[in-house]
Amino acid sequence: MPDLSEWWIFLGTATLIAVAPGPGILYVLARSLHGGRAEGVRSALGTFLGAAVHVLAATIGLSALLATSALAFTVVKFLGAAYLIYLGARTLWELRGAPAEQAEQRAAAPKQRGSAVTQGLVTEVLNPKTAMFFLAFIPQFVHPERGSQSIAFLALGLAFVVLASTADLLVAVFAGSLGTWIANNPRWQRRQHAASGTTLIGLGGALALSQQ
Repeated sequence: MPDLSEWWIFLGTATLIAVAPGPGILYVLARSLHGGRAEGVRSALGTFLGAAVHVLAATIGLSALLATSALAFTVVKFLGAAYLIYLGARTLWELRGAPAEQAEQRAAAPKQRGSAVTQGLVTEVLNPKTAMFFLAFIPQFVHPERGSQSIAFLALGLAFVVLASTADLLVAVFAGSLGTWIANNPRWQRRQHAASGTTLIGLGGALALSQQ
């Protein structure tokens, strides 16, 4: 395990990374603007669970497959990209019809679209760049001579996930409030859907173009 001074360095660095605008924050932002605070918070919970899965996978060595196999990385990458593009396209599809019809679609959305938690979980799990990040960042603070490497990696990884999810939740709360206000203003509804859908598609495209 790292000593106290290293923990402070780790936490400081992790905080700076967590608050930087990245795919996770942008995903939660898009979902919050589209569905309001509740959907944003559920999406943040989903990405938290997905990131925790990556930490566990890296701890037991599964993530190393993504680092060593170009095929595995590419397959997971394109699955994740396709899922994000699908979510974005479905959001843009809601632009069709009159505002009254759009309101009915939003009311029925929880039953039709499933859980935002599940969608956030799948989105994060299918992002191999998350696995690559943990494999590159966490080992710098793991010292084999100070005890179990697995326990140290798990503790550091989960600490980072908590920090990142805290940032996501703050985005969900503030952006979700704005999203709720926009949803109650018909003039802004189409712009809201267009911005959210375009952001999700853009994230999918960026993931598809990313390198191992």
